Amino acid sequence: MRKYLYLLPLALIPVAFTQSAQQGATIYQQCQGCHQPTGAGIPGVFPPLAGHIPEVLAAKGGREYLVQVMLYGLTGEITVKGQKYNGAMPAFAQLSDDQVAAVLNHVSMSWGNKLPQGQKAFTAAEVKAQRAKKLTSAQVNEARKKLGLK
Repeated sequence: MRKYLYLLPLALIPVAFTQSAQQGATIYQQCQGCHQPTGAGIPGVFPPLAGHIPEVLAAKGGREYLVQVMLYGLTGEITVKGQKYNGAMPAFAQLSDDQVAAVLNHVSMSWGNKLPQGQKAFTAAEVKAQRAKKLTSAQVNEARKKLGLK
C-alpha cells in the first residue's frame, strides 16, 4: 500500500489515513506467517489474500464476512481460486474495532488488491456491528458458502 501513498503529495493524504495504513501493516505482521508478507498464502495450506480479497468484497455480504473472519476466525474447508483449504484461522477478537478495520484496509489495498468501485475503506463502526453477532468460526464458514465464491 505504501507505494500508492508516494504518488500523492503528502499535503493531500489525510493524517488519519496514513496512520491507519501503518497500523494495518503492523498488525498484518501477525498474519504473514500463514498468508505470507506478499499475501500469496501457502498453496494447499493457507489461502492467498492477494487477488482474492477483491473477489470477496465484490460478493454480496463480502465486507461483513471479512470482518467476521477477523473477529471469529474460520474453520472447515473452503475453496479459493479452485484450490481447497481445510485449516483453522484463529479469531482476532482481542483487536479493537479500529485495529480490525485497519488490517482489513491493509489487505484490501495491498499486493494489487483494490476495493471494488463504490466501496470505501472499512470503519470501526462496521466492525462493531459484526462484533455484536457473537458467531462461531463454523458459522463464519457457513456465511462464506452463501457468498458463492469458488
